[in-house]
Amino acid sequence: MLLSGKVCVVTGAASPRGIGKATARLFADYGARIAILDLDERAAEGAADELGSGHLGLACNVTDKAACLKASEAILERFGRIDVLVNNAGITQPLKIMDIGPENYDAVTDVNLRGTLYMSQAVIPAMRRQQSGTIACMSSVSAQRGGGIFGGPHYSAAKAGVLGLAKAMARELGADGIRVNSVTPGLIQTDITGGKLTDEMRADIIKGIPLGRLGNAEDVARIFLFLASDLSAYVTGAVIDVNGGMLIH
Repeated sequence: MLLSGKVCVVTGAASPRGIGKATARLFADYGARIAILDLDERAAEGAADELGSGHLGLACNVTDKAACLKASEAILERFGRIDVLVNNAGITQPLKIMDIGPENYDAVTDVNLRGTLYMSQAVIPAMRRQQSGTIACMSSVSAQRGGGIFGGPHYSAAKAGVLGLAKAMARELGADGIRVNSVTPGLIQTDITGGKLTDEMRADIIKGIPLGRLGNAEDVARIFLFLASDLSAYVTGAVIDVNGGMLIH
């Protein structure tokens, strides 16, 4: 199995129709032991239980470095190692440029960008000791095209920051056997988008997608599986688009 014996950490993975939960489920199907991190401890524990026995659910606010370190310590105490981190936790806000206040900027950049840094910092020491590890970071097509369907400019900025951070980490950590890559989904059908997408919007968006459909959480999870496994053993600092051809560059 692709992930047999590996311990994989997925942040923001308790949402029922989210990419994080789909990723955790797929990783478990391929033999990994999973640590699901989420703001809601009960939801994280429930999501871990749904995967079967031997998995772990923990509360963790990724914007709090101490909380990230505490979660990492708990995972190491339970499993003894950390092989994969998927920095999936994120939030978005559909605001125009002049409507972005300090509190909006702080909230979006804290979770998406600061959270990626803090959680990565929490697992890197263990990966360095092992001289192996994989970190996969969630960015967005919004970072590449300058705006998305539901994310404002501050979301684009935060997700573009994730791309730069991941590439810098890949360059610095390669000598330690740690690979770092990013995934840039297009419009994916999740709990976040589900209630906001009208039939008219859906039809209009699909016109611009060569594959003729919107993405689903499993489409993105499969790319994270590739990055987590040895199939991508010579891939680091990469950005992988998952958008059905919405952004061909």
